[in-house]
Amino acid sequence: MPGVAGTRSGLTTSFPYLPLDAKGWRLAMGLRPLDLSTWFEIDGCYDEEMALKATLLKDSYDVVVATNPEGDEASRELLAEVRGFLRTYHPGLAPAVIEGEHPIVEASRLVQEDLCVLVRDDRWRLRAACVCFPSRWSLAAKIGTTLDDIHSPVPLYGEVLARPTRAFFDRLTPERSYWRLNWTLLDSPVLHQPFGARTSPRGGLADWFFRVERQTIRQLPQTKAIVFTIRTYVASAASLRERDDTFIPALVHALESAPPSVQTYKGWTGVAQQLRDALARNE
Repeated sequence: MPGVAGTRSGLTTSFPYLPLDAKGWRLAMGLRPLDLSTWFEIDGCYDEEMALKATLLKDSYDVVVATNPEGDEASRELLAEVRGFLRTYHPGLAPAVIEGEHPIVEASRLVQEDLCVLVRDDRWRLRAACVCFPSRWSLAAKIGTTLDDIHSPVPLYGEVLARPTRAFFDRLTPERSYWRLNWTLLDSPVLHQPFGARTSPRGGLADWFFRVERQTIRQLPQTKAIVFTIRTYVASAASLRERDDTFIPALVHALESAPPSVQTYKGWTGVAQQLRDALARNE
């Protein structure tokens, strides 16, 4: 996949997560305690992804950045925390930073993750974000909105996860942070996908891409704002099949076990059968 704008090279060997549950698809928070030494993940694609971020910040700033004044103080604290993390765990890294930018943009130029800041007033609201690698959602439409508003398009979220998510955010403290994994299957390897209908992937295995988000949730010690980070990994289904012969059967099971509303929302309707057909053709 080298040469495709917005993708990561060397994907198969560096792809670190295959979060497919043997029990099939399920909607769950799936939180795990976070060791703060692993808050951010820096790998061999660092220079490539930082260059892509720089291009997006230059050409599509209003698409990838959104802030409210209520998020400024927390964004400054976040920038200090990111700098401290790099000094402690990656002291040899010396990324270039453009001084004078909004602090959440300065912070985003330091790490491969996308960064979101949520501040509690009447409810938890998204008040600052730099999201260069969205998976078909619009940051501009989410800024200033609540957790429920952000997730309202997701099938079953209101019935299953809205209340526990709000309770988790209210109980979070700076002493304990968490991480989780999310995945989807898309018809493009491009990292920056703010727009586009969720349609079922077409073609053979080489045309389908497994996209994983490693998300962390941490409360900042001073402002008590919550930072939500998103690190995106993408690999072709064909390359993952070559690495692990259990990948495609597990993926088919996950796709088939998702409720119809989720399959429609994700663009997965009929994909499991397409995968079976591709395997039958020995693609």
